[in-house]
Amino acid sequence: MRKSWKNLAVIGLSAGLCLGAMWGCGTRQAAPDAVQMEPIGEITTFPLPTASEESEIFLAPIPDIADDFIRGMDASAVLAEEKSGVKYYNFDGQEQDVFMTLAQSGVNYIRLRVWNDPYDENGNGYGGGNNDVPTAIELGRRATKYGMKVCIDFHYSDFWADPKKQFAPKAWEGMSVDEKGSALYDFTKESLSKILDAGVDVGMVQIGNEINTGMAGEKKADDVAKLLQEGSRAVRETAETYGREIQVTVHYTDIHHEGSIEGIAAGLEKAAVDYDIFAFSYYPFWHGDRENMQAVAKMLQEKFGKQVVIAETSYCYTSEDGDDSGNSINGVDDPVPGYGATVQSQATMIRDICEAANEAGVLGVFYWEGTWIPVGKTKAENSPIWEEFGSGWASSYAKDYDPNDAGKYYGGCSWDNQAMFDFEGHPLASLNVFKYLKYGATAPLAVEQVPDVEILLETGGALEMPEAVDVIYNDPSVKDQAAVTWDEAALAAVDMDMPDTYEVTGNLEDGSAVTAHVKVESLNYVLNPSFEEADTSMWKVAYEGSNPTDFQKKADDAHEGEIAFHFWSGDSDMDFSIEQEITGLPAGTYKLSAFAQGGDVNDDCEMELYAVTADGELTDSFALSGWTDWKNPTISEIKVTDSVAVGVRMKCNKGSWGTVDDFVLNRISD
Repeated sequence: MRKSWKNLAVIGLSAGLCLGAMWGCGTRQAAPDAVQMEPIGEITTFPLPTASEESEIFLAPIPDIADDFIRGMDASAVLAEEKSGVKYYNFDGQEQDVFMTLAQSGVNYIRLRVWNDPYDENGNGYGGGNNDVPTAIELGRRATKYGMKVCIDFHYSDFWADPKKQFAPKAWEGMSVDEKGSALYDFTKESLSKILDAGVDVGMVQIGNEINTGMAGEKKADDVAKLLQEGSRAVRETAETYGREIQVTVHYTDIHHEGSIEGIAAGLEKAAVDYDIFAFSYYPFWHGDRENMQAVAKMLQEKFGKQVVIAETSYCYTSEDGDDSGNSINGVDDPVPGYGATVQSQATMIRDICEAANEAGVLGVFYWEGTWIPVGKTKAENSPIWEEFGSGWASSYAKDYDPNDAGKYYGGCSWDNQAMFDFEGHPLASLNVFKYLKYGATAPLAVEQVPDVEILLETGGALEMPEAVDVIYNDPSVKDQAAVTWDEAALAAVDMDMPDTYEVTGNLEDGSAVTAHVKVESLNYVLNPSFEEADTSMWKVAYEGSNPTDFQKKADDAHEGEIAFHFWSGDSDMDFSIEQEITGLPAGTYKLSAFAQGGDVNDDCEMELYAVTADGELTDSFALSGWTDWKNPTISEIKVTDSVAVGVRMKCNKGSWGTVDDFVLNRISD
């Protein structure tokens, strides 16, 4: 995950250290080879639907999506959750193995993170699921029992690994890159062997987690490539030994940063890193739009010949906080336009991501930690549970390993409002999105979301509220409006003579609420008043001799934004003006202002703001006194019947310089 509070751990090997020697310490589990493990037994699978089904949610079908499209779920925290007292239920309200529920809902792949040694010297877990190798084995066996493949996500750290931090495991500290490569090879090979010995159906192995800025404490690209090669070699050799087809995957994030992913892939190609799948995180509220995601995926396939998978994604279904520990995405302000914090929107978002991924040739999608739900309702109640069982994102025991993050902010889970189970462990209707992808699901048409209404009015005007507003239905293909009744008291509170923003609430006939943000302000009638738009044709520049002016892009010399009207001449005195004629104005009294700064101006220079109407010209003179010492000439009481010409004119000496910016023309009365 991109945010440091999210990730988890796995106990493991240092170079040449036997896994069995490490297990059994403190709260750690016994090594899986220390006891005779029961066979997994008969595998239970659940077929996908062959036609559209009725549901609580509406989903449009994706007819060309393959049955083997990866419908994945990261479920790394399940064991810590269950130890904390969490119970999971099926859709009939009966307690049931959560992996069975996931499989029944169409999930076909489980992703499990693995940390090397997520424990302190006394065996206390760092939290975040305490995801060591025994945990991966237990969860992986349960996933395999229900016909799901498993992706093992080696972080090569004792705790969370992401672009903010890539700490080396404690046992690898002080090692050279070559020594660390050997340790990583041994840990990968021995850990994966034990997982396979336990009967886990591993189909994919991640060698590193969101490694944009490094891996296992190494930051140089060449050193990271060496570690990746060792991880890949370990996976390839283990797969061959066991006669298994296991895909090697590298994992990055921040795909919205232009060019970064292409540069990373080029670096991997140059270093001849052996891998099959380029995985990336795609959170729609952090990582740009779906079109950019598709472009990145296609580029990786076409330019570098690599398969692609979305290793992490999610979306919120509520704005509530289930464990009194804060939410990463609060859901209050629509994290993504058009998608609310509802079960339907969660399902629609994941469906839309899967559609976009499928169109771009992506192998599939893993939802991140859809099973990580609260262990209790209050922080006081939860804290001892998080500490004992590691079901919060971090425990206080992680403070020495991660002092600046876990050491300061340890606590609960900020992901509970993005789970696909409610706070009590019941599956949400959105979980079934995975099985409904191909044929869709039907539901009675219902209002899903009513976007806020934005109304901009000029002071002194009349407030006219819309009689109907746009609505978003559970079926996004339905485009319609619905009648609204506005609250009379809220309407009466709007003061049209007082510039401010007012909230007016209303209700649709079905009871759905809507909010209108009424902004009363003095409108600026100047077109492109700050020169930020590329089209400056509305401004007329006149000058004597050569033109000493330009529209300069330099934020340091602009009053606001990046662009300002700039002047300078080292050859001759300057005589110029910049003017805009504004027509079709409502009759009334107006006020004009602008900003100017500059220097090296002689005392006899003439600089003035002006406004020309049918009644004549009004001016306000000013002088410049230094860089960013902004002057604000202003002309009030401009009587306008229909049109006015506004501008600045200057007669100044050669060598003087400056900028003009941010013209404002407001109507102040009728």
